[in-house]
Amino acid sequence: MCPPSTPPGPAAGTDAVRREARQKVTGQARYAAEHTPPGCLHAAPVPATVARGRVTAVHAGEILARPGVHAVLSHENAPRLKDADDPTLSLLQDGLVPHRGWYVALVVADTPEDARAAADDLRVDYAPEEHDAGPAEDHPRLYTPEEANGGHPAVRERGDFDAAFATSAVRVDATYTMTALHNHPMEPHASTAWWTDGDLTVHDSSQGSTTVRGVLARLFDLSERRITVDSVHVGGGFGSKGTPRPQVVLAAMAALHTGRPVKLALPRPHLAAVVGHRAPTVQRVRIGADAHGVIQALAHEVTTQTSTVKEFVEQAAVPARTMYTSPHSRTSHRVVALDVPTPSWMRAPGEASGMYALESAMDELAVATGLDPVELRLRNEPETEPDSGRPFSSRNLAACLREGARRFGWEDRDPRPGVRRSGGRLTGTGVAAATYPYLLSPSTATAHAAPDGTYVIRLNATDIGTGARTVLAQIAADALHAPLDAVRVELGSSALPDAPLAGGSSGTSSWGWAVHRACTALVERLGALTGPPPPEGVTARGDTSEEAKKESPYARHAFGAHFAEVEVDTVTGEVRVSRLLGVFAAGRILNPRTARSQFIGGMTMGIGMALTEGSTLDREFGGFVERDLASYHVPVSADVPSLEAHWLDEEDPHLNPMGSKGIGEIGIVGTAAALANAVHHAAGVRLRDLPLTPDRLLPHLPD
Repeated sequence: MCPPSTPPGPAAGTDAVRREARQKVTGQARYAAEHTPPGCLHAAPVPATVARGRVTAVHAGEILARPGVHAVLSHENAPRLKDADDPTLSLLQDGLVPHRGWYVALVVADTPEDARAAADDLRVDYAPEEHDAGPAEDHPRLYTPEEANGGHPAVRERGDFDAAFATSAVRVDATYTMTALHNHPMEPHASTAWWTDGDLTVHDSSQGSTTVRGVLARLFDLSERRITVDSVHVGGGFGSKGTPRPQVVLAAMAALHTGRPVKLALPRPHLAAVVGHRAPTVQRVRIGADAHGVIQALAHEVTTQTSTVKEFVEQAAVPARTMYTSPHSRTSHRVVALDVPTPSWMRAPGEASGMYALESAMDELAVATGLDPVELRLRNEPETEPDSGRPFSSRNLAACLREGARRFGWEDRDPRPGVRRSGGRLTGTGVAAATYPYLLSPSTATAHAAPDGTYVIRLNATDIGTGARTVLAQIAADALHAPLDAVRVELGSSALPDAPLAGGSSGTSSWGWAVHRACTALVERLGALTGPPPPEGVTARGDTSEEAKKESPYARHAFGAHFAEVEVDTVTGEVRVSRLLGVFAAGRILNPRTARSQFIGGMTMGIGMALTEGSTLDREFGGFVERDLASYHVPVSADVPSLEAHWLDEEDPHLNPMGSKGIGEIGIVGTAAALANAVHHAAGVRLRDLPLTPDRLLPHLPD
């Protein structure tokens, strides 16, 4: 079996339709909570109602007497788990309560309604203890960690920042704050689990079932061969499903205890406390520049919080190590452990929050120097990555800024703030840059050629709505020199070859390289055949473990530029986005249709970050107040204009065989700053606390 003599045109780079689109719109795509094995029971968790303390009694007898209730699990009778690498999964193992919302019990019943009602009525007694919910700023227990999230050094210094800043001709010193933000995917965090002869099967809403399998194996002291985790269709996660969450552990525990399948979907009001969130940050940015706007000194100092359960430090100062020329630099993180829920990943962690502060400060520097904000950024383009000194594999930020300015009509902008007014509405425009690192993880895949001329690609990638099935098929078709419709992709099960989770904008690069390698090996094997393939077909395997371990001599990042226009209502304080445009340099775009969706999705989340999304930590009670979509305001259709996402044709030979970078997260990174800068340009006032809600804006607006 040889490749066709006239290969089909390239599949990668074409506008291919999502392969699962029809399944999703017709309801055939089944999610974790839609699997109901025979005899399935339903579980409902019980969150702690104190901010810190110990459970002294669980009145399970009252609940067990109810018809339809099968079990009440607590630290008194739950299956014992081995030590967890992630202590947020050490559930029902003792009576300690580290924060409000921590799960202290689980009710299992015949129906979800019975389980929820019983969980609501379960009486739990506590011995409360004095708690500390912050604030983090100036807290006496603030400390400097060794690392921030992602393994980045918590502190980096170059040159003599203090001396250079003190002698700079122009200086900006500003502090920016953000409240906590929550992921809130539409699909709940859900799992369906059952045991058969000591083997565990789970359907889990997860961004990586290989990781889930490994964690369950450790917790339940099982061989990974005895566990199967399926995540075939996942309805978004944005980081909150990046690692195992309580539902999968609790469902497996309940199934083990009852001997029957158990389904558990976490209620939305619980999510703020148990599936992670973007931590609130206080970010001080100081920039010193010469009279021409060239940066001499840059400091980005971040204060944030974590829980007493687990250290998680939002790496918000890290982007400042990449973005602009800065011979004298200080970037640092400080954190305090509080009696609050544990923060975790949320789309573009570190970059999203850090670039809001940095790009807002750059706008303030543009005002202070009298330079156009685009020109200021162009004047501070570094020749190499400032902190590492490594050359960039490609860096087309300047091209993104110029192309975005052209498309947006930036040159027609009146730089004076607060002058464009029509009745009670003020109009302004703003710009911000964006960056996100290129990440690569080890992955495996197999490619199989059937005698009928079709191919099957198998790997445990996870499609969280990004179009992974489609893009991986395109990569395979090109490597196989085969028509796209001859390639089928199987993914979303730990029974398939191991692959990393969908996160860090690394999925396509990591999975795609393994797929490309498997397909290339398959073509070689087929070419060596002297006759037709055997009836069982031919299979080849790809493994990129060695490549992923190698440290690149290049600094590898995607870049982008965001341009925004807003209208500010001087009567109500409401901000309306009238235009939002992004231009990105993210390597080769493998599928324009799904890429545009990714960019626009990120930009929409950036609108929420800037204008609507905010979470209040009740320091008296230790929990988040906004716990549903009625009080936590994500952008809806009425908030989102006709967004524009464009990209450059960027060639970067230092990435992977596809030449692709990640695109899932860079869309959010610069959006909030561009909008905040546009609000300043519209109203002439600079507010540094997100979100820019009407109550915050209105006192500062002119009549």
